[in-house]
Amino acid sequence: MATQAHCAYCFETLSANLENRDALSLQQVEELWKKYNADPSAADPNASDDEDAETASTAPDASPYRPAAISRLAAPSPATTSSSSVQSTLSTPSGISEASSATSTSSSRSSLFSRARKEESPTATPLFVTWNTVAKSNGTRLSEKRLRGCIGTFEPQQLDRGLRQYAIISALEDTRFNPISASELPTLECGVTLLTDFEPVSDPLDWAIGTHGLRISFTYHGRRYGSTYLPDVAKEQGWTKEETLVSLMRKAGWSGRKDEWRKVELGVVRYQGRQVRLGQREWEEWRRWVEGEMEE
Repeated sequence: MATQAHCAYCFETLSANLENRDALSLQQVEELWKKYNADPSAADPNASDDEDAETASTAPDASPYRPAAISRLAAPSPATTSSSSVQSTLSTPSGISEASSATSTSSSRSSLFSRARKEESPTATPLFVTWNTVAKSNGTRLSEKRLRGCIGTFEPQQLDRGLRQYAIISALEDTRFNPISASELPTLECGVTLLTDFEPVSDPLDWAIGTHGLRISFTYHGRRYGSTYLPDVAKEQGWTKEETLVSLMRKAGWSGRKDEWRKVELGVVRYQGRQVRLGQREWEEWRRWVEGEMEE
């Protein structure tokens, strides 16, 4: 299952790429994220109620946002690397930073920052990285988010390498959008979805909204088409199953009449995966804490 540490690693990777600096490894981020959340001094005592509400909004189960606008769903998805529901971007993977420790009291800190972590996580899984821009709506607490990039792969990936690669690809190479720039970092939210439980189904409607994502393939007028939606898309957009399938076919490039979608022989694979999200403000607070740890 995805974690907020995975999202923090995507932020770390993208930020390092845009700022032309080395990035921490996934293992370093996970260890520091765990330590940060266990540190009672890490919380900001001056945080306002609005800020607290904003932080809560990025929790996996919270949904104070308006659904991301799906204004550009017609873009077809590549065969292996697929764009999901709304918008995306990319950059080049960064290396692992190295720092030495001057005192014996910082040996545990040294183990985090001075060792290059070359080993990969044993976990390999298909994954998607989603970038949204988030903005307050009309000066209210309600925030509106728009997809800024979403690309992933159905090929199992080692998490360190896969998240690093697709954090950049989804931010800079989603052809539906311009590449994300450094000036946009303060507006971003990152979502990570690890995909599981792939099941071919014979009935295109044999899936549950909010539980299953869909990957479809079909042939139309001699051409092969395919596309996917992550599990959260249909629920966020308020679609029925039929509306979801028609939109998914349109996204793949199908130009037929929507009331004739059943005449197309669809290959449908349902899958599961819970998207976890993290806002830029939370990542930035964690990053400031990390920099303080490195200075001590």
